[in-house]
Amino acid sequence: MELHQNIKRFLAYSTLSVLVVIGTSCNEFLDEVPDNRVALDNLDKAQQVLTNAYSVSSYAFTDWMTDNVGFTTGVNIRNNHSQAYNWQDFTDGPTTQDTPIFFWFESYNAIAHANEVLATLDDFEAVSTEAMAQKRAVESEALLTRAFAHFMLVNLFAKHYDSRSAASDPGIPYVETPETVFIQEYTRNSVQEVYDRVEADMLRGLDLVDDNFFANSGKYHFNRNAALAFASRFYLFKGDYAECLDFCNELLGGDAANFVRDLTSIDFQTASSSIQGYPQLYSSPDLASNLLLMRKISLVQRTDFAHGPISSFYTNLFQAHPFGGVTDERENPAFVKGDNALFPARYENLFERSSLNSNVGLPYHIAVALRGEEVLLNRAEVYLFLNQIDLAIDDLQILTDRRYSGGGAILSMELLRQFFGVAGNPFVSDQAVLLEYILLERRKEFITQGMRWFDIKRFEIAVNHVQADGISVAQLESDDLRKVLQIPTSAIDVGGLQGNPR
Repeated sequence: MELHQNIKRFLAYSTLSVLVVIGTSCNEFLDEVPDNRVALDNLDKAQQVLTNAYSVSSYAFTDWMTDNVGFTTGVNIRNNHSQAYNWQDFTDGPTTQDTPIFFWFESYNAIAHANEVLATLDDFEAVSTEAMAQKRAVESEALLTRAFAHFMLVNLFAKHYDSRSAASDPGIPYVETPETVFIQEYTRNSVQEVYDRVEADMLRGLDLVDDNFFANSGKYHFNRNAALAFASRFYLFKGDYAECLDFCNELLGGDAANFVRDLTSIDFQTASSSIQGYPQLYSSPDLASNLLLMRKISLVQRTDFAHGPISSFYTNLFQAHPFGGVTDERENPAFVKGDNALFPARYENLFERSSLNSNVGLPYHIAVALRGEEVLLNRAEVYLFLNQIDLAIDDLQILTDRRYSGGGAILSMELLRQFFGVAGNPFVSDQAVLLEYILLERRKEFITQGMRWFDIKRFEIAVNHVQADGISVAQLESDDLRKVLQIPTSAIDVGGLQGNPR
């Protein structure tokens, strides 16, 4: 395998209410207009409102924009699928799932719920020890959900964080108060301002989080481990490796393997024969690796919609490893997708009927929003940039032991240099080789789940998409402006926000 040229370059210099109200009515906590709200007069009601502070929108649609997919035949290709595949600005309305517009409105909808709760907390007098604990837990959850939603928004609708330009790069509006007028105009905070406010909310939420209070939540709430994983992702994207390492270490502790699901285990091997059992096990709240689960209204889990990993690419991806005589257990089970693609069994295809006897409703799945495997890979990447190569190899070996069956999968720099064809080449550093391997492992680990897009942005990776004729190719350049998704037209035309350049 050849190293990406951009990786070498990177290492060379590196060694609302139009945001919300126009698109959604927020019926759970609004009656008719924003100044006629349901009274949040006790902590139990506030806690219930926070169930809607987790956005139902998925960013897994970004996989259709990555090098994970090719032109897929025999499936239903909708307008948003075609626009994603060709990196066009999306034109569907805010109710069309699996689009940036849906993600924008539903994320700000979630933020609005968090803000409603935070605005009323001071009115609640907590006299008992139990009430004080509940109040802290509610505040923590509201802060963490608000921070997480803004963080994902800024990483889709703005440039990737760069300390040299973040203060001037347009970000997204950071909304911290409930709306009191029907149409509220906003301005875009800079990427730096958004990151600063995310950090403040996140750290305050971490300080207040109480695992005892949500002990029986089934990991559908921000517990401490989920908050630590969020902090790990935040500081990795920010490039603050020392902070990232601290939060990774706090989560992983002395037994990082506990936070990595073992796909070579009897449980997973047995479940692999069941198309329903495997996704159920994969997203089970009982797995220590699953830190935060979120319900997502989406069609990405359907094999009859959208582009997917072409069969030949899919097979080659999981056979791309430096070991001999082993099997990458992430390859199977997989569904056939259309005529020429495959789709790994990760999500359980669920459906919420609009009524008991109705045949219409909403497709959804339970997404593993934060997981231990990501934190382990984050730490390996941090060790890489801190030039602690042996520690990075040790972390990758933990993942290797739980992904590759058949024995003999022992990782070393010598093996990796041979794998990438640079053994004995003094012009390619161990760091460059190891980064390429980490990105390969991240690609395998999160395929179809939306994380590849952020690596493409972070490391300026170019993408080519073959078109329907099998010959012509659409290109996304390494520094392409279209890597920053366009904010919704309504937020520009009515909300007064500045659009992203094209």
